[in-house]
Amino acid sequence: MFSNKDSFKNNFLKRLESMCGKGFEESTKRDQYYTLGNMVREYISRKWIETNELYRSENKKQVYYLSIEFLLGRLLVQNLLNLGIKDVVEEGLKELHISLKDIEECESDAALGNGGLGRLAACFLDSLATLNLPGHGCGIRYKHGLFDQKIVDGYQVELPEQWLRHGNVWEVRKSDEAKEVLFWGRVETIVEENHVSFNHMGAEKVLAVPYDMPVVGFNVSTVNTLRLWNAEPASFAPNRDILTYKRDTEAITDFLYPDDTYDEGKILRLKQQYFLVSSSIQNIMSSYKKENANVRELHKSVAIHINDTHPALAIPELMRILMDIEGLSWEEAWEVTTKTLSYTNHTILSEALEKWPIYLFKPLLPRIFMIIEEINERFCAELWEKYPGDWYRIEQMAIIAHDLVKMAHLAIVGSNSVNGVAKIHSEILKNREMKTFYEMYPTKFNNKTNGITHRRWLLKSNPELTTLLKNTIGDEFVSKPEMLLDLKKHILNPSLKEQFSEVKRARKEILAKKIAEKNGIKIDIDSIFDVQVKRLHAYKRQLLNVLHIMYLYNRLKEDANFFIQPRTFIFGAKASPTYYYAKKIIKLIHSLADKVNNDPRVSKVIKVVFMENYRVSLAEDIFPAADVSEQISTASKEASGTGNMKFMMNGALTVGTLDGANIEIMEEIGKENIFTFGLTAQEVLNYEENGRYRSMEYYHHDLRIRQVVDQLTNGFFAEDEGEYEAIADSLLVQNDQYFVLRDFASYIDIQERVGRAYQDKDRWLEKSLINIAHSGYFSSDRTIKQYADEIWKIEPIGMKV
Repeated sequence: MFSNKDSFKNNFLKRLESMCGKGFEESTKRDQYYTLGNMVREYISRKWIETNELYRSENKKQVYYLSIEFLLGRLLVQNLLNLGIKDVVEEGLKELHISLKDIEECESDAALGNGGLGRLAACFLDSLATLNLPGHGCGIRYKHGLFDQKIVDGYQVELPEQWLRHGNVWEVRKSDEAKEVLFWGRVETIVEENHVSFNHMGAEKVLAVPYDMPVVGFNVSTVNTLRLWNAEPASFAPNRDILTYKRDTEAITDFLYPDDTYDEGKILRLKQQYFLVSSSIQNIMSSYKKENANVRELHKSVAIHINDTHPALAIPELMRILMDIEGLSWEEAWEVTTKTLSYTNHTILSEALEKWPIYLFKPLLPRIFMIIEEINERFCAELWEKYPGDWYRIEQMAIIAHDLVKMAHLAIVGSNSVNGVAKIHSEILKNREMKTFYEMYPTKFNNKTNGITHRRWLLKSNPELTTLLKNTIGDEFVSKPEMLLDLKKHILNPSLKEQFSEVKRARKEILAKKIAEKNGIKIDIDSIFDVQVKRLHAYKRQLLNVLHIMYLYNRLKEDANFFIQPRTFIFGAKASPTYYYAKKIIKLIHSLADKVNNDPRVSKVIKVVFMENYRVSLAEDIFPAADVSEQISTASKEASGTGNMKFMMNGALTVGTLDGANIEIMEEIGKENIFTFGLTAQEVLNYEENGRYRSMEYYHHDLRIRQVVDQLTNGFFAEDEGEYEAIADSLLVQNDQYFVLRDFASYIDIQERVGRAYQDKDRWLEKSLINIAHSGYFSSDRTIKQYADEIWKIEPIGMKV
């Protein structure tokens, strides 16, 4: 049906009439999207079936990637690209006077993630399929995902995200493969001669129903599977109010990251995590046993990967199945489990290293708690043997301590591999945050620097740049992103620089139009587009960016001779609904935007824009248009970052601290092609250890700092003077935990360098092209190949198209 445009058109028109019950002239854009989506999924199905049959017949090792988030974005055009039929479809639709872009707008972003963690998981699935690697995702089918962000009078307001309102054309419900997940109840221990068995009595059962989505590889026949689990009431209701049971059950898959301020929310989060791993591990075991009789050799055919701590309960759940159902001894089950499981750590922030109170955990998951208790007892005995008498070390490393279950500790002890996601992050894990575990298990720890898929963040989001690159270096980079390095041979070519400048300007015009439509703000295309888009968190230091803009405003108002290169500051971020401080930063950005944009003199030079409801489809417009990429986290706090790679791939220059993957970007492109500033990671860690940082000293000794901090509370903004008191207190009273004031002067200096550098247009374009040339190293294809070779031990299967 996609062999040529005429065949496509005929099939499209027939299918539209039969599916929608109306003629083409009466059809809506949504009818057209629904028709095209179903045609594409049908086209995918053959390859999907063949891939699954090949995996069964080959019976080679497969990996299952467990993640609480999969931030997929829109799939229609990406699937068309990967299948190699985008041009046929686009040309056929054009002859029908239909814009593919308009149809794509009917597709909802699958908001199954919050930020980098979920987008990384989506990029990894794309690379697994493209590299013909047998790998699948396991996640949760959230009804509402994260949330839709609305800005009302400068404040963030959260609305339920409705990505499933019109259905999901890509999913296939597999109710015959549903699994039962057990909560609450009690465990009955039965001792018979030399055998001990356990019965989970009085449990509340929840049905986990899988919805499968195809993951299409680029220009290959491989189609892997993302299996998302939906929580539904079981056939036999518990002895409780049926409506309450139904509501509690469905709440498990209602929202990503429910509020865990109170115990009810904590229980719901823990339910989500066990629901994900129990349904997934049960499914993995049943699939394995169809082709293999010996569960003791599970690790030879299956690798299970834990993406951050959220799925760490996969360890005791696999132990439960191997012992309670398959009859293995503890020692046998532990050997299989630790050989099968691997773990990626994504943060050193203590708030994200999950710890669950026993008083909540034990009643909810009684059998799982028993197993974790036993794992802890055996681990502590091992520690005592290795470090006799060192009670402090044992207390610090224990999986259960101080009435808490420590998920990161569980993940390390129960896995065969523990990796960080950037060189510096992995070193911090080994030498500081998890030093005692590294000393215990030195061979487990390794690094896998994150990557992004250029198929989404270059080919799809920036077709103009893709065409220019193909015309300059050929199209080999499309399948081998490392070949982007060939661009370096052409960087001094004036024609290339001119063409790239035109591409960048065209993308800036697209974004400027969107900003005018959505925000009602007209921006200068020739200004520097200075962009910070990412999750709103104090350590990511959107506040540092804001204080710098306030400083520029003050200089422009006070000094008629002060000159800066015109600049448009663009923000995009969601704050967690319960993160009061982060939501205040969003309000502050809007107050500053009102101040700057409505000042006749200042607004000629700088503008401030906050783009509402930041998401994948919006990011696809933002990254290609950016001139400057703000990666200004407190050094040592950002594990890797992947936004830095997406900006780099589209020719934006990084302003960043020596943190996460910024360091490796600098090593790739050279110090002269990146703008670094601020404390190093070691300097931050030294401050935290010796406690010698005094933010008040910077406030008193730098008039620029004093002015902008005072303006938070002295009536500078139109809001009530107490509106930003919490922000001012964080900087002075609470001693500026993330060293905003310490890095302020350095940040001003580097931004002045950026402005001067931008004036040398020729050299700026060279720097941009160098960034693009080296961006291929940060492909998720490279990252996944390293995971496959060094951790999962899986091999490619299948043939190219």
